[in-house]
Amino acid sequence: MPTVGVKRDLLFRALGRTYTDEEFDELCFEFGLELDEITSEKEIISKEQGDSKASGASDVILYKIDVPANRYDLLCLEGLVRGLQVFKNRVDAPRYRRVSPVSGDPQRLIITKETAAVRAHAVAAVLRNITFTQERYDSFIELQDKLHQNICRKRSLVAIGTHDLDTISGPFTYTAKPPADICFKPLNQTREYTAAQLMSLYKTDSHLRHYLHIIEDKPVYPVIYDSNGVVLSMPPIINGDHSKISLKTRNVFVECTATDLTKAKIVLDMMVTMFSEYCAQRFTVEECEVVHPDGKTCLYPELSYRKEKLSAEFINRKVGINESTERIAQLLTRMCLFSQATGVDDEIEVEIPPTRSDVIHSCDIMEDAAIAYGFNNITHTLPRTYTVANQFPLNKLTELLRQDLAAAGFTEALNFALCSQEDIADKLGKKISETRAAHISNPKTAEFQVARTMLLPGLLKTVAANRKMPLPLKLFEISDVVLKDQTKDVGARNSRRFCAVYYNKSPGFEVIHGLLDRTMQLLEVKAGRGLGYHIQAAEDSIFFPGRCAEIFVHGKSVGHLGVLHPDVINRFELTMPCSALEMDIEPFLGYTAETLLTYDVPMQETRKHQFQTHNESKQAPSHSPPSTKTVFGDMNAQGGLKALNDFLANKSYIEGFVASQADAAVFDAIPSPPSQSFCHLRRWYNHIKSFQLERARLPSAKSQFVLPPTPPASPNDTNDNDIDLFGSDDEAESLEAARIREQRLAEYAAKKSKKPALVAKSSILLDVKPWDDETDMAKMEECVRSVSMDGLLWGQSKLVPVGYGIKKLQIGCVVEDDKVGTDLLEEAITAFEEYVQSVDVAAFNKI
Repeated sequence: MPTVGVKRDLLFRALGRTYTDEEFDELCFEFGLELDEITSEKEIISKEQGDSKASGASDVILYKIDVPANRYDLLCLEGLVRGLQVFKNRVDAPRYRRVSPVSGDPQRLIITKETAAVRAHAVAAVLRNITFTQERYDSFIELQDKLHQNICRKRSLVAIGTHDLDTISGPFTYTAKPPADICFKPLNQTREYTAAQLMSLYKTDSHLRHYLHIIEDKPVYPVIYDSNGVVLSMPPIINGDHSKISLKTRNVFVECTATDLTKAKIVLDMMVTMFSEYCAQRFTVEECEVVHPDGKTCLYPELSYRKEKLSAEFINRKVGINESTERIAQLLTRMCLFSQATGVDDEIEVEIPPTRSDVIHSCDIMEDAAIAYGFNNITHTLPRTYTVANQFPLNKLTELLRQDLAAAGFTEALNFALCSQEDIADKLGKKISETRAAHISNPKTAEFQVARTMLLPGLLKTVAANRKMPLPLKLFEISDVVLKDQTKDVGARNSRRFCAVYYNKSPGFEVIHGLLDRTMQLLEVKAGRGLGYHIQAAEDSIFFPGRCAEIFVHGKSVGHLGVLHPDVINRFELTMPCSALEMDIEPFLGYTAETLLTYDVPMQETRKHQFQTHNESKQAPSHSPPSTKTVFGDMNAQGGLKALNDFLANKSYIEGFVASQADAAVFDAIPSPPSQSFCHLRRWYNHIKSFQLERARLPSAKSQFVLPPTPPASPNDTNDNDIDLFGSDDEAESLEAARIREQRLAEYAAKKSKKPALVAKSSILLDVKPWDDETDMAKMEECVRSVSMDGLLWGQSKLVPVGYGIKKLQIGCVVEDDKVGTDLLEEAITAFEEYVQSVDVAAFNKI
């Protein structure tokens, strides 16, 4: 969620009243926001850079407010105040209007056909007669940054440009030219640069260097000129210095260039609606004319209002409330969604303003109604549907296999699901087009270009990172791979694979073959063709010729095993023979992993237990009423029912994880349905009641939970009945037994708590890359080792040549997983921007 920082005093002044921190926190919660932190600029700098750097910073109190990611209208002070004022019924939601210029034609933005190669779309608008103060100006700039990071996806989809209209003259031309043909003075620079020179200049800029990759590989760069040839901007990198806005700016020309026209319209609407309240005519925006390469003309901003209709019953049912149509319309109006009842049944007409681009479905409207009603005001109710959870069958099979493979002497590895194209293609002697790999469109590093199609490369890289460990190395992994599949709606599917490798001075094919036999034994698949499993010779570029076999189960190929080809071993920087096995484990379930398990009882159990016929049921001997005495107490008494209710608070069944005869016996012991006050018991009771026709098929009970009924007293036993010799003793004994049991459990818990907890650790090898060959590597290593965290221990390091005289620092460390993560390490190291260009994780292994 994006975080908006606003000055507390400025916010309260705009709201027209002051709040305590607790009151404003409550107001944010009611509006669907969260007051994340109360801080100051000085405190923030002190935390990040130390007290010495924070000496001259401001002490003004800042509120850090978490805003939903799709509420772009709340990313600035103006939108936040406007939303809260409407929510508290202090003002009505404003009506935004697009107006024509008072005199003359509207400003024109002409798009040429050359832009199709880079950023094909552009929209524009004018904020006429606007008045800036320092606070308004800062908020204006900050909103651009927030939108760039959010909906604009770091300028890759949309880039915003704002210009002082009085310093430029239209019509404006949006075109694309070779970098050498573009020359202008960029924002806050003292001289002119060509576009190529700017790309080199900003490679070391901590802010702009993150956007260079968007266009630097393109043959032409986008650029906007005015009618005099003055450059307004080179999107998405930098604006021109000539048209920069200031506190004295009265007319602002806003342009958005984009690869996504819909996103561009949303961003433009958001920019102009948020700050149109500072125009001479409040909440009005002057239109601009955009001419497309095909001659088509459009007017922007659209500022379109649309209407949706839905029923009050839909909102009441989804939220869990019971409000009238008029009341729900009032709730929605408080959320800046002007609503009114149409008079047709319980229908409500909702008007969605241009600031609410997040509303795309009736469920979004329903959510706003719930926020306005107040989540804390919704009555708590028990769900009407009772469900019993089951472990996903594929995951259950995976867990069982992991335990037995570890018992077979193999160590489990867990590798990244993303890898490089080279790992799954070139190193394995295959073409990338043959792998059915799903590609990442904009990979952050060369190590994460595609989703893996095999587990083998990851295991071989793990072996290479641990090749100094004692031999043999026996590793396995059971995880998902991703394969393209046009039959799926997303074009790809996950497939659960099992892979194992054996690395030693000898190939050890017999070890891998033995592991295959053991795995099939665990899966209860017998050796043999047809209904069993068998292997037959095969050829594969991964394996040594004549040392590869294909695995068939029930006549279907599920994988391969064999001795790896020497070329494959060398490409993964290994020096010894290696045998490997990889196969698909989903066929062993009998159905695909995407099919839900709808019935608990295995088929073999179903065959063993048949339904009782009508005649058999007639011949069944009648039995006496069951006993109400159970291990939980008498089911005729409230105490016994309460004990059973407490027992079932975190359980679905009396014993085990499926219904059994123990549940049926206890069910029979309850003379009547339990009351609503015993919610857990009632849930269990209704669930077991649904098994009445299948009772004969339920598994037998392992323990006795229902006590035998007390035999009826004979007429000759009157003297014995006068004195209860055992009743009170049994009660005292049960209380004493409960006390002893609780005491022993407490002693066991105390003893267990004294044992030292196991700490999960990982060994990480980092590649720290400098900017160039002139970087002081000794100083860079000193900076890296200066990073100190609880749970971090630095190890050995070395300098590794990269090319052209540049060396990278390769340094190892051991971290405690719960305290230190790779993201935290990378962020801390890259903070030394003077020396460090980037940080990559070269190896990651669990200890």
